Amino acid sequence: MALLDLDGVVYTGEEPVPHAAEALAEARNRGMKLEFVTNNASRRPDAVVALLAKVGVPAEVDAVVTSAQAAASSLADRLPAGAEVLIIGSDALAAEVADVGLAPVRATTEKTVAVAQGFGREVGWLDLAEGAVALRQGALWVASNGDSTLPSPRGPLPGNGALVQALATGSGRRPDEVVGKPHPRLHQESITRSRARRPLVVGDRLDTDIEGANNAGTDSLLVLSGVTTAAEFLAAEPKHRPTYVATDVRGLLVPHAAPETAGEVVRCGGWTVRVGDDLTLSGSGDPLDALRALGAAAWSAAATSVRADGSGADQALSVLGLSAPRGN
Repeated sequence: MALLDLDGVVYTGEEPVPHAAEALAEARNRGMKLEFVTNNASRRPDAVVALLAKVGVPAEVDAVVTSAQAAASSLADRLPAGAEVLIIGSDALAAEVADVGLAPVRATTEKTVAVAQGFGREVGWLDLAEGAVALRQGALWVASNGDSTLPSPRGPLPGNGALVQALATGSGRRPDEVVGKPHPRLHQESITRSRARRPLVVGDRLDTDIEGANNAGTDSLLVLSGVTTAAEFLAAEPKHRPTYVATDVRGLLVPHAAPETAGEVVRCGGWTVRVGDDLTLSGSGDPLDALRALGAAAWSAAATSVRADGSGADQALSVLGLSAPRGN
Protein backbone atom coordinates (compact mmCIF):
# COMPACT_ATOMS: atom_id res chain seq x y z
CA MET A 1 0.00 0.00 0.00
CA ALA A 2 1.16 3.52 -0.81
CA LEU A 3 0.35 6.38 1.58
CA LEU A 4 0.63 9.39 -0.70
CA ASP A 5 1.10 13.00 0.20
CA LEU A 6 -0.87 15.31 -2.11
CA ASP A 7 0.64 18.80 -2.62
CA GLY A 8 3.74 18.39 -4.75
CA VAL A 9 3.08 14.68 -5.33
CA VAL A 10 -0.32 14.39 -7.03
CA TYR A 11 -1.14 18.06 -7.58
CA THR A 12 0.43 21.47 -7.03
CA GLY A 13 -2.14 23.96 -5.82
CA GLU A 14 -4.98 22.80 -8.07
CA GLU A 15 -2.83 21.83 -11.04
CA PRO A 16 -1.91 18.20 -11.75
CA VAL A 17 1.66 17.03 -11.29
CA PRO A 18 2.71 15.72 -14.73
CA HIS A 19 2.43 11.94 -15.12
CA ALA A 20 0.80 11.45 -11.69
CA ALA A 21 -2.67 10.43 -12.86
CA GLU A 22 -1.40 7.90 -15.39
CA ALA A 23 1.16 6.45 -12.98
CA LEU A 24 -1.32 6.05 -10.13
CA ALA A 25 -3.86 4.43 -12.44
CA GLU A 26 -1.24 1.92 -13.55
CA ALA A 27 -0.21 1.28 -9.94
CA ARG A 28 -3.82 0.43 -9.14
CA ASN A 29 -4.03 -1.80 -12.19
CA ARG A 30 -1.06 -3.73 -10.81
CA GLY A 31 -2.84 -4.25 -7.50
CA MET A 32 -1.42 -1.45 -5.34
CA LYS A 33 -3.83 0.15 -2.90
CA LEU A 34 -3.59 3.94 -2.62
CA GLU A 35 -4.38 6.13 0.36
CA PHE A 36 -3.96 9.91 0.46
CA VAL A 37 -2.53 11.60 3.56
CA THR A 38 -2.17 15.37 3.68
CA ASN A 39 -0.83 17.92 6.15
CA ASN A 40 -3.04 20.55 4.49
CA ALA A 41 -6.00 21.27 6.77
CA SER A 42 -7.82 23.60 4.36
CA ARG A 43 -10.01 20.92 2.71
CA ARG A 44 -12.34 18.22 4.01
CA PRO A 45 -11.95 14.72 2.54
CA ASP A 46 -14.86 15.18 0.11
CA ALA A 47 -13.24 18.36 -1.24
CA VAL A 48 -9.91 16.52 -1.57
CA VAL A 49 -11.71 13.78 -3.52
CA ALA A 50 -13.22 16.40 -5.82
CA LEU A 51 -9.80 17.95 -6.44
CA LEU A 52 -8.28 14.52 -7.06
CA ALA A 53 -11.00 13.85 -9.62
CA LYS A 54 -10.20 17.18 -11.29
CA VAL A 55 -6.58 16.12 -11.78
CA GLY A 56 -7.58 12.67 -13.01
CA VAL A 57 -7.13 10.56 -9.87
CA PRO A 58 -10.40 8.98 -8.66
CA ALA A 59 -10.61 8.23 -4.94
CA GLU A 60 -13.12 7.41 -2.22
CA VAL A 61 -13.67 9.71 0.76
CA ASP A 62 -12.52 7.04 3.21
CA ALA A 63 -9.16 6.85 1.38
CA VAL A 64 -8.29 10.44 2.45
CA VAL A 65 -6.84 11.40 5.82
CA THR A 66 -6.20 15.06 6.62
CA SER A 67 -4.38 16.88 9.39
CA ALA A 68 -7.64 18.68 10.19
CA GLN A 69 -9.15 15.32 11.11
CA ALA A 70 -6.12 14.49 13.23
CA ALA A 71 -6.28 17.87 15.00
CA ALA A 72 -9.98 17.43 15.75
CA SER A 73 -9.33 13.91 17.05
CA SER A 74 -6.60 15.17 19.34
CA LEU A 75 -8.85 17.91 20.74
CA ALA A 76 -11.71 15.44 21.28
CA ASP A 77 -9.35 13.22 23.29
CA ARG A 78 -8.44 16.13 25.58
CA LEU A 79 -11.63 18.17 25.95
CA PRO A 80 -15.20 17.55 27.16
CA ALA A 81 -18.05 17.51 24.66
CA GLY A 82 -19.22 20.98 23.68
CA ALA A 83 -15.98 22.70 24.68
CA GLU A 84 -15.34 25.96 22.82
CA VAL A 85 -12.44 25.88 20.33
CA LEU A 86 -11.12 28.95 18.51
CA ILE A 87 -10.51 28.18 14.84
CA ILE A 88 -7.56 29.79 13.06
CA GLY A 89 -7.91 28.32 9.60
CA SER A 90 -10.46 27.21 7.06
CA ASP A 91 -14.11 26.26 7.38
CA ALA A 92 -12.97 22.68 6.75
CA LEU A 93 -11.04 22.70 10.04
CA ALA A 94 -14.06 24.17 11.83
CA ALA A 95 -16.30 21.45 10.39
CA GLU A 96 -13.96 18.67 11.53
CA VAL A 97 -13.92 20.15 15.05
CA ALA A 98 -17.72 20.30 15.06
CA ASP A 99 -17.94 16.70 13.85
CA VAL A 100 -16.17 15.44 17.00
CA GLY A 101 -18.68 17.19 19.27
CA LEU A 102 -16.79 20.39 20.05
CA ALA A 103 -17.94 23.98 19.48
CA PRO A 104 -15.87 25.92 16.90
CA VAL A 105 -15.82 29.71 17.23
CA ARG A 106 -14.08 32.55 15.39
CA ALA A 107 -13.73 34.98 18.31
CA THR A 108 -12.27 34.32 21.73
CA THR A 109 -14.59 34.42 24.74
CA GLU A 110 -14.08 33.58 28.39
CA LYS A 111 -15.27 30.05 27.53
CA THR A 112 -12.62 29.39 24.88
CA VAL A 113 -10.47 26.52 26.10
CA ALA A 114 -8.51 25.58 22.98
CA VAL A 115 -7.10 26.88 19.71
CA ALA A 116 -7.05 24.79 16.54
CA GLN A 117 -4.74 26.23 13.89
CA GLY A 118 -4.51 25.00 10.30
CA PHE A 119 -3.70 26.42 6.90
CA GLY A 120 -6.27 28.72 5.29
CA ARG A 121 -5.70 31.30 2.59
CA GLU A 122 -8.05 33.67 4.39
CA VAL A 123 -6.11 33.64 7.70
CA GLY A 124 -4.96 37.14 8.63
CA TRP A 125 -3.88 39.39 11.47
CA LEU A 126 -7.30 39.45 13.13
CA ASP A 127 -7.31 35.65 13.37
CA LEU A 128 -3.84 35.62 14.89
CA ALA A 129 -4.86 38.37 17.32
CA GLU A 130 -7.82 36.28 18.54
CA GLY A 131 -5.44 33.37 18.94
CA ALA A 132 -3.04 35.44 21.04
CA VAL A 133 -5.90 36.44 23.36
CA ALA A 134 -6.98 32.81 23.76
CA LEU A 135 -3.45 31.63 24.43
CA ARG A 136 -2.91 34.28 27.09
CA GLN A 137 -6.01 32.85 28.78
CA GLY A 138 -4.25 29.49 28.93
CA ALA A 139 -6.04 27.78 26.04
CA LEU A 140 -4.73 24.47 24.70
CA TRP A 141 -3.05 24.99 21.29
CA VAL A 142 -3.14 22.27 18.63
CA ALA A 143 -1.64 22.97 15.20
CA SER A 144 -2.45 20.87 12.16
CA ASN A 145 1.13 20.96 10.87
CA GLY A 146 4.36 22.92 10.94
CA ASP A 147 5.17 23.09 7.20
CA SER A 148 6.93 26.40 6.67
CA THR A 149 6.05 26.38 2.95
CA LEU A 150 3.64 24.74 0.57
CA PRO A 151 4.22 24.15 -3.14
CA SER A 152 2.50 26.24 -5.79
CA PRO A 153 2.85 26.69 -9.57
CA ARG A 154 4.79 29.90 -8.73
CA GLY A 155 7.16 28.14 -6.33
CA PRO A 156 7.04 27.60 -2.55
CA LEU A 157 4.70 29.93 -0.63
CA PRO A 158 4.22 30.45 3.13
CA GLY A 159 2.55 27.46 4.76
CA ASN A 160 0.81 26.88 8.06
CA GLY A 161 4.12 26.63 9.88
CA ALA A 162 4.90 30.23 8.98
CA LEU A 163 1.61 31.34 10.53
CA VAL A 164 2.22 29.16 13.58
CA GLN A 165 5.59 30.90 13.99
CA ALA A 166 3.90 34.29 13.78
CA LEU A 167 1.46 33.37 16.55
CA ALA A 168 4.25 31.83 18.62
CA THR A 169 6.23 35.06 18.35
CA GLY A 170 3.20 37.17 19.23
CA SER A 171 2.11 35.03 22.18
CA GLY A 172 5.40 33.80 23.62
CA ARG A 173 4.16 30.21 23.45
CA ARG A 174 4.62 27.12 21.32
CA PRO A 175 1.83 24.73 20.25
CA ASP A 176 1.00 22.06 22.79
CA GLU A 177 0.75 19.55 19.96
CA VAL A 178 1.48 19.53 16.24
CA VAL A 179 -0.42 16.60 14.72
CA GLY A 180 0.75 16.59 11.09
CA LYS A 181 3.76 14.82 9.61
CA PRO A 182 6.44 14.19 10.85
CA HIS A 183 4.65 13.88 14.20
CA PRO A 184 3.11 10.47 14.89
CA ARG A 185 -0.62 11.18 15.18
CA LEU A 186 -1.39 11.70 11.48
CA HIS A 187 0.71 8.69 10.48
CA GLN A 188 -1.03 6.54 13.10
CA GLU A 189 -4.42 7.80 11.93
CA SER A 190 -3.63 6.85 8.33
CA ILE A 191 -2.34 3.39 9.30
CA THR A 192 -5.42 2.73 11.43
CA ARG A 193 -7.85 3.83 8.72
CA SER A 194 -6.09 2.00 5.89
CA ARG A 195 -5.15 -1.12 7.90
CA ALA A 196 -1.85 -1.12 6.05
CA ARG A 197 0.64 -3.75 7.17
CA ARG A 198 3.65 -2.69 5.05
CA PRO A 199 2.94 0.88 3.92
CA LEU A 200 5.19 2.89 1.64
CA VAL A 201 5.09 6.61 2.43
CA VAL A 202 5.34 8.73 -0.74
CA GLY A 203 6.12 12.42 -0.36
CA ASP A 204 8.05 15.42 -1.60
CA ARG A 205 9.23 16.85 1.74
CA LEU A 206 12.21 15.58 3.69
CA ASP A 207 11.21 17.22 6.98
CA THR A 208 7.62 15.94 7.02
CA ASP A 209 6.93 12.95 4.77
CA ILE A 210 10.34 11.29 4.98
CA GLU A 211 11.09 12.14 8.61
CA GLY A 212 7.60 10.95 9.54
CA ALA A 213 8.16 7.64 7.78
CA ASN A 214 11.52 7.20 9.51
CA ASN A 215 9.95 8.01 12.88
CA ALA A 216 7.46 5.21 12.28
CA GLY A 217 9.97 2.72 10.88
CA THR A 218 8.22 2.78 7.48
CA ASP A 219 9.82 2.65 4.03
CA SER A 220 9.56 5.87 2.03
CA LEU A 221 9.79 7.16 -1.53
CA LEU A 222 10.95 10.74 -2.05
CA VAL A 223 9.66 12.31 -5.26
CA LEU A 224 11.34 15.38 -6.75
CA SER A 225 8.10 16.82 -8.17
CA GLY A 226 7.49 19.14 -5.20
CA VAL A 227 9.64 21.24 -2.89
CA THR A 228 12.73 19.05 -2.43
CA THR A 229 15.60 19.34 -4.91
CA ALA A 230 18.19 16.73 -5.77
CA ALA A 231 20.82 18.86 -4.02
CA GLU A 232 18.77 18.86 -0.81
CA PHE A 233 18.41 15.08 -1.11
CA LEU A 234 22.20 14.74 -1.18
CA ALA A 235 22.56 17.00 1.85
CA ALA A 236 19.89 15.20 3.90
CA GLU A 237 20.70 14.40 7.50
CA PRO A 238 20.01 10.82 8.67
CA LYS A 239 16.42 11.39 9.84
CA HIS A 240 15.54 12.87 6.43
CA ARG A 241 16.97 10.11 4.22
CA PRO A 242 14.38 8.16 2.19
CA THR A 243 14.48 4.49 1.29
CA TYR A 244 13.94 5.30 -2.40
CA VAL A 245 14.06 8.37 -4.64
CA ALA A 246 12.34 9.08 -7.97
CA THR A 247 11.52 12.02 -10.20
CA ASP A 248 7.78 11.59 -9.56
CA VAL A 249 5.24 8.89 -8.69
CA ARG A 250 6.22 6.89 -11.76
CA GLY A 251 8.80 5.60 -9.31
CA LEU A 252 6.06 3.31 -7.97
CA LEU A 253 6.11 1.36 -11.22
CA VAL A 254 9.79 0.50 -11.68
CA PRO A 255 12.51 -1.38 -9.81
CA HIS A 256 14.95 0.85 -7.95
CA ALA A 257 18.62 -0.01 -8.41
CA ALA A 258 20.44 -0.39 -5.10
CA PRO A 259 23.84 1.32 -4.82
CA GLU A 260 26.74 -1.05 -4.14
CA THR A 261 29.65 0.15 -2.04
CA ALA A 262 33.15 -1.30 -2.22
CA GLY A 263 35.67 0.66 -0.20
CA GLU A 264 35.73 4.23 -1.53
CA VAL A 265 33.72 3.40 -4.65
CA VAL A 266 29.91 3.41 -4.99
CA ARG A 267 28.23 2.01 -8.10
CA CYS A 268 24.62 2.19 -9.22
CA GLY A 269 23.46 1.30 -12.72
CA GLY A 270 26.00 2.69 -15.16
CA TRP A 271 27.42 5.23 -12.72
CA THR A 272 30.42 5.21 -10.40
CA VAL A 273 31.19 7.61 -7.57
CA ARG A 274 34.67 7.77 -6.08
CA VAL A 275 34.96 9.14 -2.57
CA GLY A 276 37.88 11.34 -1.62
CA ASP A 277 38.02 14.91 -0.42
CA ASP A 278 35.08 15.29 -2.78
CA LEU A 279 32.76 12.98 -4.69
CA THR A 280 33.67 12.32 -8.31
CA LEU A 281 30.92 11.00 -10.57
CA SER A 282 31.58 9.19 -13.85
CA GLY A 283 29.58 6.99 -16.18
CA SER A 284 26.32 7.17 -18.07
CA GLY A 285 22.77 5.88 -17.91
CA ASP A 286 19.65 6.68 -15.89
CA PRO A 287 20.17 10.07 -14.12
CA LEU A 288 18.36 8.71 -11.08
CA ASP A 289 20.96 5.98 -10.73
CA ALA A 290 23.57 8.76 -10.67
CA LEU A 291 21.65 10.47 -7.88
CA ARG A 292 21.30 7.21 -5.94
CA ALA A 293 25.03 6.58 -6.19
CA LEU A 294 25.85 10.15 -5.15
CA GLY A 295 23.44 9.90 -2.23
CA ALA A 296 24.93 6.66 -0.93
CA ALA A 297 28.42 8.13 -1.22
CA ALA A 298 27.56 11.50 0.33
CA TRP A 299 25.78 9.90 3.27
CA SER A 300 28.67 7.57 4.05
CA ALA A 301 31.54 10.03 3.67
CA ALA A 302 32.69 13.42 4.91
CA ALA A 303 32.88 14.75 1.37
CA THR A 304 32.81 18.49 0.88
CA SER A 305 31.66 18.77 -2.73
CA VAL A 306 30.26 16.92 -5.72
CA ARG A 307 32.22 17.01 -8.99
CA ALA A 308 31.02 15.59 -12.32
CA ASP A 309 33.47 13.92 -14.71
CA GLY A 310 33.00 11.60 -17.66
CA SER A 311 30.55 11.09 -20.48
CA GLY A 312 27.00 12.11 -19.65
CA ALA A 313 27.66 13.05 -16.02
CA ASP A 314 27.09 16.79 -16.40
CA GLN A 315 23.86 16.10 -18.25
CA ALA A 316 22.74 13.69 -15.52
CA LEU A 317 23.29 16.28 -12.81
CA SER A 318 21.65 19.03 -14.86
CA VAL A 319 18.52 16.93 -15.36
CA LEU A 320 18.29 16.51 -11.60
CA GLY A 321 18.86 20.17 -10.78
CA LEU A 322 22.51 19.70 -9.85
CA SER A 323 24.21 21.56 -12.65
CA ALA A 324 26.60 23.15 -10.15
CA PRO A 325 28.59 21.29 -7.46
CA ARG A 326 26.94 21.24 -4.07
CA GLY A 327 28.43 20.62 -0.64
CA ASN A 328 27.55 17.54 1.37
